[in-house]
Amino acid sequence: MPRLIAFLLAAALLAGSVGWSAYRDALDRLTERGEADLSLAADRVTGQLLRYRELAVILARHPDLKRLLIWGGSPGASVEVVQGMADMTGASDVAAVDLHGRIVAGSSGSSVARDPKEPPLERALDGALGTSNEIVAGPLGPRRYFAFAAPVQSESGVVVGAVMTRVSVAQIEDNWPGDAPPVFFTDRQNRIFVTNRSGLVLADRSDGMPDYESAITAGREVWRIFGDRYLPNRAIHLQRDLPTIGMTAEILIDSSGAFYSAVLWGLIAAGALLTFGAILFFVQQKRAALADRLTVEAAANARLEARVVERTQELTEVNADLRREVSERKEAEAALKRAQDELVQAGKLSALGKMSAGISHELNQPLMAIRSFAENGEQFFDRGKPERARDNLGKISELARRMGRIIQNLRAFARQESGPVTDVDLVDVIDASLEMTADKIHRHEVELVYDRPHLPIMVRGGEVRLQQVVVNLVSNAVDAMSDAPERRLSLTLDTDGPAVRLTVRDSGPGIADPDRVFDPFYSTKEVGAAEGMGLGLSISYGLVQSFGGAIKGLNHPEGGAAFTVELVPAGLEVAA
Repeated sequence: MPRLIAFLLAAALLAGSVGWSAYRDALDRLTERGEADLSLAADRVTGQLLRYRELAVILARHPDLKRLLIWGGSPGASVEVVQGMADMTGASDVAAVDLHGRIVAGSSGSSVARDPKEPPLERALDGALGTSNEIVAGPLGPRRYFAFAAPVQSESGVVVGAVMTRVSVAQIEDNWPGDAPPVFFTDRQNRIFVTNRSGLVLADRSDGMPDYESAITAGREVWRIFGDRYLPNRAIHLQRDLPTIGMTAEILIDSSGAFYSAVLWGLIAAGALLTFGAILFFVQQKRAALADRLTVEAAANARLEARVVERTQELTEVNADLRREVSERKEAEAALKRAQDELVQAGKLSALGKMSAGISHELNQPLMAIRSFAENGEQFFDRGKPERARDNLGKISELARRMGRIIQNLRAFARQESGPVTDVDLVDVIDASLEMTADKIHRHEVELVYDRPHLPIMVRGGEVRLQQVVVNLVSNAVDAMSDAPERRLSLTLDTDGPAVRLTVRDSGPGIADPDRVFDPFYSTKEVGAAEGMGLGLSISYGLVQSFGGAIKGLNHPEGGAAFTVELVPAGLEVAA
């Protein structure tokens, strides 16, 4: 019995601790949300009110209003100014007031004179910004306003009057979200001046609020509210001073759910502990019976241990065999990887071989031009025409840069790249690929349609490997159009969507079997043709997949074949 009582007391304490911890965590989360909601509400009210204060400041500098207050005269133009600003901003009234509180120009409803000794006009006539909140009696009950006043000064800095703006509090409250928690703003007289609960309007914080009890729970001020269906029964009370508008912002965050949730967690913990105790008691009862069974099973275990030793020896031998097999498979995979790399390099060298004549032509033309320009330059120097000779030297320099660029592209294309996937400029890759295949495109009289982007398009890949893919696609497209009456090669780039897409389209006869176009050794060319063995597209397929992308080939509805390469945009990780 003492053990049972001790267990029940410990269970009760632990369940209470669980419930209290859950309640405290829930209050912390609600407080964070409440702080954010209070900041949002305070910023919204303050922001809307400051608009009308800034309106008073701006109008105080208006030349028509200054002229009217200094020199007097007809207020016609000034009335249009203040009325227009009142209509545009939604202010209840806007008025220009002289030093005696008389309105010299005002919007409709601003004909009543002001007392220059009352805020906010008193402060404005002293040369500072004035702010006050007002309550005006009306046929439907008192109406609340925020009033602002800004001084109007002459060129010498003397205050000659003020501009007053006034906005209705109801205009601010009408735009409040319907599901927002109770929020109220109290003025210096401790009255609730702005709120999203109509029952709290102008209530005195001291004795006009609904009955409530306040207590500090887990470092939070928690109210228990009685007799008001529009306010929560339990709520966290938060407040913040707003000196810019002379108000204190307060909010009530419903914490009833946190309280009931904490009670529920405490009951769950108590139930779990009682269940654990019952299981523990049941286990204890079974323990004695289990001891008898263990004695009987001890002899059987001895026999089993002998068999385990024997079986362990067998498993050790099997494990050694498996390790040898794994080692052999790893070696085979490494050999396959080397073979694949060699195949990719062979594909590039094959493409270079097919382009060698064109490349020679590309280099020979600038060399011949350089020789001609150099000879002409000597003659120009002999004839005393250094300007013409300088032009020839500039052309020689440009041709040399062109040859250097061609050689650089070829060296980069020929090297064996095995580095990791990085960010690559797809536009530069296409430029280099078209430069290497330019002679082939020219010799086959192919029309190239390519709207080159002005900005880089960064994708994930390897520069040389991606260049090999583009060269293969362009070269295959040109070969496919060898017997076509119309030869047009189109390259398009599409960056809309989750992937960057490069489409290479030709005007040839199309693909006979699109499902097999990426199979190794599949080719539509005649057996023994010099163009290749049908490995280019298969190699390209593997390279694009290693970048995390995809490649597909289809027949275009308007004729010809279209190959689309989808690549991962830069900044995204390629899936392993």
